[in-house]
Parts: sequence; structure tokens; C-alpha cells
Amino acid sequence: MNKINENRFYSVLWNLLLLAAGGSLVAIGIKSIAIPHGFISGGFSGLSLLIYYVFGGLPPGMWNMALNIPLFILGLIFLSRRFLLYSLFGMLVVAFTIDWIPFQIPIHDHLLAALASGACIGAGAGIYLHSLGSVGGSDIIAIILNKKWNMRIGQFFFYFNLVLFSLSLAFLDLDLILYSLLLTFVISQVTDYFLSVFNQRKLVFIISEMSDAIAAEIIKKLQRGATFLHGQGAYSGRDKKLVMTVVNNYQLKRLEALVFGMDDKAFFITENTFSVLGSGFSRRKVY
Repeated sequence: MNKINENRFYSVLWNLLLLAAGGSLVAIGIKSIAIPHGFISGGFSGLSLLIYYVFGGLPPGMWNMALNIPLFILGLIFLSRRFLLYSLFGMLVVAFTIDWIPFQIPIHDHLLAALASGACIGAGAGIYLHSLGSVGGSDIIAIILNKKWNMRIGQFFFYFNLVLFSLSLAFLDLDLILYSLLLTFVISQVTDYFLSVFNQRKLVFIISEMSDAIAAEIIKKLQRGATFLHGQGAYSGRDKKLVMTVVNNYQLKRLEALVFGMDDKAFFITENTFSVLGSGFSRRKVY
């Protein structure tokens, strides 16, 4: 196996593992906590739960799969094959895991159950969203609307859930709907936390008289790229060569030690950044 094929193999395997782990956590949060308490989550999984509570017939996972079939057919027209295939795998993981899980987590208080279910589903979403796919459902509709009519994804989720919870008033107790709203709020917060924690990078600017030597050491010892930015000192009027680089959180202290070990008068500026695409970091998700 040559290097390119090997990298492609591990990339596919990594994405499948993210989808499997994230999808399984989502399924546990739904089947083991939300369903025993009669909650609904947001999105298409929430719609499938509402249909399950009202009509029964199929298990909740099968309802979720049935609702996704027309969406994937639509996705064949508008979305990339890679994204759709990964999303198909993620959807199947959620659907089958929901129906195969044999246990309930014994949480008796509705409030604690909403918090626990939201945390579990949100963690799962935060994990699978690091992959190049999704778990289907409202994600597919939101992306199609965004590509076709430039509708913001967050805006679609808001309106979809508004309609979903309004419809639920006809079938569920108000208390259960309010607990479900709390659950979806926790999902959004935990998802954002997981995305920011694992996506966070440090953008570093270094001003030094030894810019060339520092850039060479960054490339050699940290195996990170570096870019020169040309500027001019406002007070001195002298031309300066700034070094710009991006590192992972755990590399920041190593970079700091490297810079000040070479130039104790260097100027070191650090900024948080949450979306870095390119070699050594994240790959762009093509929808």
C-alpha cells in the first residue's frame, strides 16, 4: 500500500470511528434516557420520537430511518457523494443502535434526565460533527437549503424546532415539552463545547530580530509551517519580518520556550482560533 492510499485508508477509518462513536452516544441519550421519560429531542430524531409516541407501529430507530429515506434521495441531487455516504453510515448507526440498546439509565427525576440526555446527545453530536459526514435528518435539509437558497443552517434548525415543539403541544403534556426544550438547549451548548474544545488552535505572531532562525526551528522541531509577514515599526521606522504560525494547544508552551530560548526580547502574540483547514489540521467538509 503506497503512502497516498495508506493515508486515505486511515482517513476513512477515522471518519467512520467518529461517526460510530458519536452516533452511539446520540442513540444512548435517546433510547436510555429520553424515551423512558417521554422527551423529544430537536431535529428529525425528535420528529421520529413524536411519531413513535403518537402512532407506535415501528420502533423509534426504524421511524428515524424511514424519515431519512426521502432525504437521502434528495441528497443525491444536491450533495457530494462522500458526505452522503458518510452520513448514510452515521444514520444507520443511530437507527440500529437505538433499537438494539437493551438498557435504561435509572434516572428518575425529569430535570436530571433532561440534563443527562442533552449532555449525552450533545457530546455525540460534537464528536460526529468532527467527521466528514453527519447522521442524516435535519442536517441534510439544512445543508441543501443553505446551498440552494443561502439559508443559514442555524436559522433552519430554529424554525424546524419551533414547528416541531408547537406541533407537540397537541400530543404531549406541557411539562414534557418544557423538559424537552431544556434538553435541546443542553444539546446545543454541549455540542458547541465539544466542537470548540477539539477545534481550538493557537494563532501565534512572533516579532523578533531572529525571525529566520525561529521560523526554521518551528519547521524543524515542531513540524509546523510558518509564514513571514512584512511590517514596519511605527516608532523606529525599521522594516520587520513577523513570523505567523498555527499550533495545537499542547504545542504552545513548546513554541514559547523555543522562541524565548533563542530571543528573550521577542514579542509573542497568541490568539484563539477555532477553524483551521489545511495540512496537519482539519480537512474541509464538502457537502
